[in-house]
Order: sequence, then C-alpha cells, then structure tokens
Amino acid sequence: MGRVAQIRIKDGMPTVAEARKRLAVEIEHARRRGVRVLKLIHGYGSSGVGGRLRAALRRSLAQANGRHGVGRVVFGENWSIFDEVTRSLLDDYPELRRDPDLDRLNAGLTIVEVR
Repeated sequence: MGRVAQIRIKDGMPTVAEARKRLAVEIEHARRRGVRVLKLIHGYGSSGVGGRLRAALRRSLAQANGRHGVGRVVFGENWSIFDEVTRSLLDDYPELRRDPDLDRLNAGLTIVEVR
C-alpha cells in the first residue's frame, strides 16, 4: 500500500450521517495501513452551489484538524502549487505531484493528511 489513497465517499449516494461515519472509518483504516494522505472524492453537488455532503464533510474535517487522525486539509479548489498548505504537503509527500487534480481547482474533492 502506498502513502496516498483515494476514497470515493460519494459512491452509493450516502446521507450526510452515513458519509461522516464512512469518513471516520476510512481515516482509521488508512492510519492503520500506513496511508498518509487521503484524496476524498465527495462531489460538488447538483445544486450548482455545493452540496450538503461536501459542506458537511468539510466542516467535520475542519473541526477534526489536528485531532482524530486528521492533519492538514486542502479543499480541492485550493489544491494548487500556489497554495501554502498544498506546497507543504507536496514537500512532505512528493508522490502527490503526480495527482491529476493538482491545479485543476476541483471543488468536488478534499485532500486530507492522515496522522
């Protein structure tokens, strides 16, 4: 298993509660397997202004930052070499430089460091 893994949280159209539970389980599994970075695919939402799932998961991650196995977090629209947190993650995990979404400003994903 590599240090980076991708999780498609949006698959199966979970409720916010189901997605939050799955996120917590996935973070714990990643930590146990030695995965250091998760790329969460949560989608943007069909409303055109961002969906409930995206907003709820990001709130959960912001609240957990530094606790519950969550380190640095970068929202997809900031996943750019021009973002300071992104650059620090790229320095620590050079394999992330190959991520096809880097510099694509994709609001349907979030990058999460696992601790």
